[in-house]
Amino acid sequence: MTALTAKYTCNAAISMLGVVDIQQRLGEAMPGKVLNRVLQNAALLARAADMLGVPIIVTEQYPEGLGTTHPLIAASLPEGVHPVAKTTFSCLGNAEFSAAIDAREDRRQVVLVGMEAHICVLQTALDLLSAGHEVFVVEDAICSRRLENYQNALERMHRLGVNVVSAESVVFEWLGDSRHPHFKQIQSFLR
Repeated sequence: MTALTAKYTCNAAISMLGVVDIQQRLGEAMPGKVLNRVLQNAALLARAADMLGVPIIVTEQYPEGLGTTHPLIAASLPEGVHPVAKTTFSCLGNAEFSAAIDAREDRRQVVLVGMEAHICVLQTALDLLSAGHEVFVVEDAICSRRLENYQNALERMHRLGVNVVSAESVVFEWLGDSRHPHFKQIQSFLR
């Protein structure tokens, strides 16, 4: 791997997964087909991250009003991972989230999934980028209530230096080789 590809390729040894505000009540505001895609891909990444030792941080935006983490996502999280409640739109504005990121200096890549693309995901991605992290936003595991907001967020993030990727790209980059001991099990998640 060259220095160039290393910067633009997800590496399980230096990655963290941020699951941003995938909450039941917030999900009810999303188009059904889009929500299903986000849930399936975010759950895939959570299960793969767990198997590959990639730390996971989960947030909930104002859970009193928007509900808790969606049951499909909650069921995909490893034991001991508990959501961080927040009111800030950027996850880095929350002291607990920020401390969790700072505590893992060995994990300079942050892969983001969640809701809404043009608010919390966008602000978190840009703040992480400003803080010197390599940021990967999973385009098929984020959404907004409106398509134009989703598209605008992706365009802005890409233009400003965020890597826009797909869930399967992340999984296969984390694995790196079909001879990886977890390849067959993770591949079964894709069916």
